[in-house]
Amino acid sequence: MVQHAWEAKQAPVTVGLKELVYRSNILGQDRSVANWGGGNTSMKMVEKDFRGRDVNVMYVKGSGSDLATMGESHFTGLRIDDIAPLKDRDEMTDEDMVAYLSHCMVNSAHPRASIETLLHAFLPYPHVDHTHPDAIISICCAENGQELAEKIYGNRFVWVPYIRPGFTLSKLIAEAVEGNPNAECVLMEKHGLVTWGETSSECYDKTIAIIQEAEAFLNERAQASPFGGEKHHALSVERRRDVVAEVLPAIRREVSERQQMLLTFDDSEDVLTFVNSHEGPTLSQVGAACPDHLVHTKRTPLWVPWDPQSGTIEELKNLLVAGIQEYKAEYQSYFERNRTEGDMLVDDAPRVVLIPGVGMVNTGKSTQHANISASLYHRAIAVMEKTTTVSSFVSLNENESYRVEYWPLELYKLSLAPPEAEFSRKIAFVTGGAGGIGSATCQALLEQGAHVILADLNEDGAKEKAAEFNETYGEHRALAVKMDVTSEEQVKAALKETVLTYGGVDLLVNNAGLATSSPFEETELSEWNINVNVLTTGYFLVARESYKLMKEQALQGSIVFVGSKNSVYAGKNVTAYSTAKAAEIHLARCIAAEGGEHGIRVNSVLPDAVLQGSAIWGSKWREERAQSYGIAPDELEEHYRNRTILKVNIYPSDIANAIAFLASSKAAKTTGCMLTVDGGVPAAFTR
Repeated sequence: MVQHAWEAKQAPVTVGLKELVYRSNILGQDRSVANWGGGNTSMKMVEKDFRGRDVNVMYVKGSGSDLATMGESHFTGLRIDDIAPLKDRDEMTDEDMVAYLSHCMVNSAHPRASIETLLHAFLPYPHVDHTHPDAIISICCAENGQELAEKIYGNRFVWVPYIRPGFTLSKLIAEAVEGNPNAECVLMEKHGLVTWGETSSECYDKTIAIIQEAEAFLNERAQASPFGGEKHHALSVERRRDVVAEVLPAIRREVSERQQMLLTFDDSEDVLTFVNSHEGPTLSQVGAACPDHLVHTKRTPLWVPWDPQSGTIEELKNLLVAGIQEYKAEYQSYFERNRTEGDMLVDDAPRVVLIPGVGMVNTGKSTQHANISASLYHRAIAVMEKTTTVSSFVSLNENESYRVEYWPLELYKLSLAPPEAEFSRKIAFVTGGAGGIGSATCQALLEQGAHVILADLNEDGAKEKAAEFNETYGEHRALAVKMDVTSEEQVKAALKETVLTYGGVDLLVNNAGLATSSPFEETELSEWNINVNVLTTGYFLVARESYKLMKEQALQGSIVFVGSKNSVYAGKNVTAYSTAKAAEIHLARCIAAEGGEHGIRVNSVLPDAVLQGSAIWGSKWREERAQSYGIAPDELEEHYRNRTILKVNIYPSDIANAIAFLASSKAAKTTGCMLTVDGGVPAAFTR
C-alpha cells in the first residue's frame, strides 16, 4: 500500500518553489507512484519579473529530470498570461507548442518545459500532480478500465481515452474537468493520473488518497497465485548466478552489434514469480504498461523459452543467441512498418530479457540506464499482476507505441544526456586498484566514462576508493572486489562478479605488485617465488581469464600490463623482481601475438620510481633500495629525479595517463608495445 509521506516538520515553512520541490521528491521516491523520469508537478504563483512587476507564473517540471531527485533548478517558470490564449486554439502541432512555450519562459536559462506543460496550465488549480501509479495504471490498462473506475470513484473522476501527450490531450482534459464539477482526478487510459489542490499539501493528499482507493479495490481481489500460477521452479541462488555468469558475455555480444551495451541481472522475487508463471510468456508480449515505460524498455521484452529444470546452459546460450537475432529482425520490421520521414533506427536489441528459473537481464549504455529499464519493468510486472486480477491487460497498439518511442519530444529527453566519452560503455578491471597507480588509473578511466572494478587484496582500501568514485562519478560506476592474483579460484570469482555486475570486461589493467631487494647470493627461494607468483603467474591468471571473456564477447578488448624500468634493465640487488618483471612483459607480447585476430590489444607501460601512494614504497623496499644506492631513505625521491634525463619525478597520474592512452582508440593500431614513463633513464633504453 502506498504510504502518506508528507511530514509538516520537514516540508518548507514558506510557500514557494521549495515546497514544490519537497512534494515532487516525496512523490518520486516511491516508484509505485512515479516512474523514474516520469510524471510532472506544477504550482502557480505570483512573483516579480525583471522590472519588478507582479507576474502570474507557473513552475512545472523541466524535461529530462526525475521527480525523486530534482531540485529548484530543474523546474521551468512560464508566464501564465502568455499561455492563456492557447486555450482558444482548436489545434496545435508539437513543434509549434514547443516553440510557443519557449517564448513564455521567465528565464531562458531554465530547462525546456515538460511535454505536458499545457496539461498543468489549462487546469485552473494552483497545484497539479501528474503521476503513473501502479494501481492507477492497472485500472487504466484494463480492458474495462472505465467501468472499474466507476466502481471505485463513482462520479468523482474524468476518464480520458488514450491520446499522446500534447496540446490536444491538455485541452481535452481541461474541458472534461470543467464539465464535471464532482471531478477529483483524471484517469488517462493506458497512461496515468492527474490530481490537483489549492495548496501543495492538499494536492499531495489527494494524489495519495486516490491511489489508495484503487489499491484497496485491487487488493481485495488479489490472487494467491498470480499470472496463472507457477509453471517452473526457480533455480537456487547459486545456480542462478552460475547460469547467468555463463551466458551474459554471449548476450552482451549479441545486443552490442550496433551499440556496445552493459548488462545487469535481477532475480528479485516479483521477477521470478513472473518469469516462472504460466501466463508470463503471453502477458509479456502484449505491450508496455505505460508510454513512459516503453521509451526505456521498448514495446516488449525478449522471452526465452528455456526449461530451467531440464535445459542445459549450452541450450540456453543457443536460445538466447537465436532469440536476440529474431528480436532484432522483428524490431527492424516494426520500425519499417511504422517509420516516418527522418526517423533513424539506432538500437534494435532488447532492453529486457526474461529467462524462466533465472530472472531478468537488462541492457543499457551504462548500468544506470540498464537499471532504469529494470526499475520500469518491475513496475510493468506490478501493473500486469494487478490488472489481471480484475480484467484483461491491454496496451497501446503497435503504431501508438512506435509514435511514442520515436516521438521527437521524447527523443529530446534522451538527447539531454552528455556526449559519450572515450571509455563510455567500457568495463575496466584494474588489479591493485586500491593503490597509488591503480586508483589513479581508475580515476583516469572514470573521468572518460568507464565503469571500473578495483580488484585488490586490500579489500577495505578498495571499498573506500570505490565509494569515493561512486560519490563523484555516479552510482554503480565502481565496484570493489577482494582478490589475490596468485589464487586461480579468487581470480575466477572476481571476474565472475564483474560479469554479474556489468556483463563482461573490455579493459584489463594488470597492475598488482610487490617488490623485494637483496643481493643475488642472498636471495631466498621464498623471495624468488613470491615475485614470480605475483608478477608473472598472477598476471598470467588475470590476463587469461579476462582474455577468455573478451574473446567470447567478440567486442575486441585492451590489456595493459604495468611493468617496470627493471623489465629491461638489469639492476643491482633486484634479481627476483627484475626477472619476474621481464617475464611479465614478454608474457604481454605473447598474448598480443595471439590476441590480434580477435581484436584484443596487449601493451605495457614501464614506469620507474613511482613513490607516491604506493604500498610497495611504504614497505621495507624503500630502505632496501636506499641502502643499495648508499643514501638515506628520505633522499630517494631526489635521487631518482636527478638520474633522469628530464630531471622529473614520476607520479601515479603519469602512469594512469599512459595506461588510458594505450587502452583508448588513439592507440587502436598499437599492440605488443612497451611505453616507458620514467623521465628518461638511459640505462633502461630499450634495445
